Amino acid sequence: MRLLHTSDWHLGRSFHRVNLLDAQAAFVDHLVATVREHAVDAVLVAGDVYDRAVPPLAAVALYDRALHRLADLGVPTVMISGNHDSARRLGVGAGLIGRAGIHLRTDPAGCAEPVVLADAHGDVCLYGLPYLEPALVKDEFGTDRAGHEAVLTAAMDRVRADLAGRAPGTRSVVLAHAFVTGGLASDSERDITVGGVAAVPAEVFDGVDYAALGHLHGCQTITERVRYSGSPIAYSFSEVHQRKSMWLVDLGPAGELTAERLDTPVPRPLARIRGRLDDLLDDPALAPHEDAWVEATLTDPVRPAEPMARLAARFPGTLSLLFDPEGGETGTGASYAQRLKGRSDQEIAEDFVAHVRGGSGADPAEQAVLRQAFDDVRTDDTLRETAR
Repeated sequence: MRLLHTSDWHLGRSFHRVNLLDAQAAFVDHLVATVREHAVDAVLVAGDVYDRAVPPLAAVALYDRALHRLADLGVPTVMISGNHDSARRLGVGAGLIGRAGIHLRTDPAGCAEPVVLADAHGDVCLYGLPYLEPALVKDEFGTDRAGHEAVLTAAMDRVRADLAGRAPGTRSVVLAHAFVTGGLASDSERDITVGGVAAVPAEVFDGVDYAALGHLHGCQTITERVRYSGSPIAYSFSEVHQRKSMWLVDLGPAGELTAERLDTPVPRPLARIRGRLDDLLDDPALAPHEDAWVEATLTDPVRPAEPMARLAARFPGTLSLLFDPEGGETGTGASYAQRLKGRSDQEIAEDFVAHVRGGSGADPAEQAVLRQAFDDVRTDDTLRETAR
């Protein structure tokens, strides 16, 4: 059986205030063409269909067109909600839409109810695990601890139990939206850390033939059978070196697996350039970046006059301008965002505690209080988005 694994469409998202709807529409065109060209048997969309709980109407219209086009192909599609989606909104009409072959899996209680497809070699069960916010689903799964590993393990235990009751040789695929240990993150992903821990081990998915993951925006292989497709479009300059693609997965009669990366359209290349302004404007080696979306870091000791206008004259796609003066002390001249880059909310708060105390950081008990506060705020935000 041939599967096309994609995720993290983030319909409605912009890139440094540039509207990406046309680029996302081009991806949908490419997706439909790929399904036809490669005789795909099922499409897997592993969450974050939308960029936010209440997406703009234009994004909803694009989603609607995508579903109609996939349904018209007669190729089953299994789609789960991610941490950016409103699960309840995305799941509206799931039963009715399922009759057209578009299977929306947004309810954690239904994670062990697979979409069952068949080929000449028997059944293939496709299980959809929507994003599981630990504090909101721990009661559903009866876990003592509200952590990602605990709730995902409980969900997978239900999947394995259902699979054990099926005919021998039944093949299995799981869609999940999570941060799995070994995965490489980008700046454009929303933090899902709970209790100071975000990642779950790949072993959580033991017992199935393939785990189609979403959440991380870089295409990557955790194990042969556990993979991220990544986002089809770049959503931050941290993705400048990522090759955007989908996985074309062939599942053999006995569960043997082969996977091929299929590139997705690039609306405009990304470039990060760095140096003194005059050098950037004169360097012939930078000519290939004149048509790119550009993030420029200026290293001039003194901030030059009208830097954005001068850069835009050569690089019209300049979207981000940063300053890192040569010879300055570490962090001097860096923007607030630069100084916080790569640091979690917990780490930033602990730095603040150390700053106001003159170097004495938070003790373990205080760290636990901060951690609980951030977990409570994120859970409350999730509840508010769901209720909107």
